[in-house]
Amino acid sequence: MSLFTELQQELDALKDAGTYKRLNYIEGPQGARVQMEGRGEVIVLSSNNYLGLANEPAVVEAGVEALRQFGAGTASVRFICGTFTVHRELEAALARFVGTEASMSYVSAWNANEALTPTIVREGDFVISDALNHASIIDSVRLAKAITKCTTAVYKHADMDDLREKLRAHQSAPRKIIWTDGVFSMEGAIAKLPDILQIAREEGAIVVMDDSHATGVLGKTGRGTAEHFGVLGEVDIITSTLGKALGGAAGGFIAGPAALCDIMTQRSRPQLFSNALPPTVAASALAAVRYTEAHPELVTRLHDNARYFRAAIQEAGFKPLPGETPIVPIIVGETALAIRMSNLLLERGVFVTGFGFPVVPKGEARVRCQVSAAHTRTDLDAVVEAFKSAGKVAGIL
Repeated sequence: MSLFTELQQELDALKDAGTYKRLNYIEGPQGARVQMEGRGEVIVLSSNNYLGLANEPAVVEAGVEALRQFGAGTASVRFICGTFTVHRELEAALARFVGTEASMSYVSAWNANEALTPTIVREGDFVISDALNHASIIDSVRLAKAITKCTTAVYKHADMDDLREKLRAHQSAPRKIIWTDGVFSMEGAIAKLPDILQIAREEGAIVVMDDSHATGVLGKTGRGTAEHFGVLGEVDIITSTLGKALGGAAGGFIAGPAALCDIMTQRSRPQLFSNALPPTVAASALAAVRYTEAHPELVTRLHDNARYFRAAIQEAGFKPLPGETPIVPIIVGETALAIRMSNLLLERGVFVTGFGFPVVPKGEARVRCQVSAAHTRTDLDAVVEAFKSAGKVAGIL
């Protein structure tokens, strides 16, 4: 049997099980409401466009102007001839925003995470990761282990006793790295950052935090998990994305001491062997950072919308995972049911995605709602009514 025949059989099995993922095509800019091919206008509740900046005129125009000034792309990696002045401006703004000395941009947050661990660890070092960390962190740690022969471990999600115990079991390691998400994307839960920082100080470890779902989202002014807990500037290394709250285009970054960012320039393979972040994206992300700094009311509106929706969906009879972020996951159990709920909601004009195994553990499939500052109360009320109707049809309510 040929490879492609086997692949087709796998696809057929997914369709038979009701777990096949179908792509929906959007015909215009991302927003609270979008035009979807074959569906017309739908309310989006599954986008990472937390601040509604993906179609903010100032952000779009910055990208257009950069296209005119710098052209369509860099046509080179950074260290050859792919570094443009807008990269320096963006990286300075990102470092200021997240409270570090410097930052270095990458073509994706996945690349940033993938680059970090293998570059900074050596044989004999110890890297420990939260059990619910993002796949990009998991792959970064696996890659580091394969390349450097470092020692790795996983601690139970948010279990500080387990983290401390495993660090102490490797206290002789020259370097000890703690990897955590700031906000866990499938749970909407926030890392116990103050506790992690305290344990790191006691055990001589370095804290690395992926703040992709918190940058522009958490804290009074959107500076992330560190601002949320009042410890801005205390996290050793932050990685994050430009593809969510900060304009939603693409790209990611590593932020920390200047020496760290310089060594990433010198040695990190995704930086050395991939074209630099397109200047159009860099410019729109820079405009998004500046817009967020100038409009803290956007962050306030996001927080208010998240609280409103969470209370309304609970009152409707659903039981979302507890939390205080704009990520509101509603557990339904089986993957096929999560996908069915997603389809039923789309029929009712609401675009929200169902997630199942292997993205989340078996039996914990969910419909993940993501609230934006761009949503109006009318939008959110309409979503709740759609959930009530779909939930009755699916047998959830």
